Amino acid sequence: MELSDCSNEYEKLVVRMNMPRVVIDNGVCPNSTVVKIDSARSPGILLESVQLLTDMNLWIRKAYISSDGKWNMDVFHVSDLNGNKLTDENLIRYIEKSIETSHYTKSEGYTGLTALELTGTDRVGLLSEVFAVLADLSCDVVEAKAWTHNGRIASMIYVKDRNSGTPLDGDSDRVQRIEGQLRNLLKADDGYQNDTRTCVSYGGNTHMERRLHQRMFMDRDYEKKFDSETSPIVSVQNLPKRGYSVVNLQCKDRMKLLFDVVCTLTDMAYIVFHAAIRTVGETAFLEFYVRHSDGNPVNSEPERQRLIQCLQAAIERRTVKGVRLELCTADRPGLLAEVTRTLRENGSNIARVEISTKDGIAKNVFYVTDANGNLIDPEIIKSIREKIGINDLSVKEQFPISCRVEVEKEHQQEPENHQGHNGGGTVLVSLGSLVMRNLYQLGLIKSYF
Repeated sequence: MELSDCSNEYEKLVVRMNMPRVVIDNGVCPNSTVVKIDSARSPGILLESVQLLTDMNLWIRKAYISSDGKWNMDVFHVSDLNGNKLTDENLIRYIEKSIETSHYTKSEGYTGLTALELTGTDRVGLLSEVFAVLADLSCDVVEAKAWTHNGRIASMIYVKDRNSGTPLDGDSDRVQRIEGQLRNLLKADDGYQNDTRTCVSYGGNTHMERRLHQRMFMDRDYEKKFDSETSPIVSVQNLPKRGYSVVNLQCKDRMKLLFDVVCTLTDMAYIVFHAAIRTVGETAFLEFYVRHSDGNPVNSEPERQRLIQCLQAAIERRTVKGVRLELCTADRPGLLAEVTRTLRENGSNIARVEISTKDGIAKNVFYVTDANGNLIDPEIIKSIREKIGINDLSVKEQFPISCRVEVEKEHQQEPENHQGHNGGGTVLVSLGSLVMRNLYQLGLIKSYF
């Protein structure tokens, strides 16, 4: 056997030894399915696991996360959108296979498409103008997501040529024309210090929501002041003897909450060593023991404040106080431009959008408010539906958290040191030894303090 062949076999052996090991158990908890993941510690592996679970529309109700030496031991309590256990054996096997292979096999991504990344100053009707430009330039939108937050907008739009169905990379002049027109639309007219950004790429394995977090983080959308009455409660404290910073968050529970938080910690180069997540009623409590990638805890007040602001922004980006409109109809050229123009002409603002086209069917979700960000008049919604098509456009409330089953009885009562917060909106006391004790009892760490 050649030396190179031996080397390849050794590398394959190392990969197999370090592949995540997954155990899915429906007997431990009466109201949720427990997913246990053991894996070698590596950068971003926690985010990959959380991302896989959330991409399958699983609600993470509780979790314990621990890194002991060079090994990660994570436990997630998950349910479906209706708060039920996972009973489909095919789904369970799919989850096991996806997690066990996720770090070594990459999906094809959006092959055959051109990705447009946009960041700029938000205003009423902006997305309508963006989609109109793309329609005029014979670009069909296949997939898209856009978020707005603190007066900023970030979007990822996957397009193809309307006539040939191919990416746009063969026509550099056209690409420059598209970029130029979109850049003009996104230019700030309010003196905001951040520049408009557009980026064109081809294909790739970009995770859209992860990329939206990164775009808004780079755009510093977290710098504006938050409403202390409605902002998520975040505190950061140091444990000098252990060399950790303890990050506590308290906010209303929702889908993908853990994903949003872990995204931000990862993008800010913080490594999670231990964590505990749980829900009580409609409230989520999250605690993370972290260090920066340089091995140090948070070491200054400006860094602490920036971490707090960034985590608040990460949670707020997906929170929309508006009406959810779902469009499901046969796709056709210019459909998206027509629908968004109708929304704009009726005085509604698109706060968030999710576009998907498959097998000739457009499935689009719009979260809309009035021009001031408030709930839109029902009569206006009625008028919009009549113009677009009553059968095509339906009104859906945001997924009600109350339909979830209640958490286990032993967690119904909130500990005294977590029930409230002071007038300044900070968590009074860390979960501290309670979290570490739970991790110890689950066998995730060898000792606790």
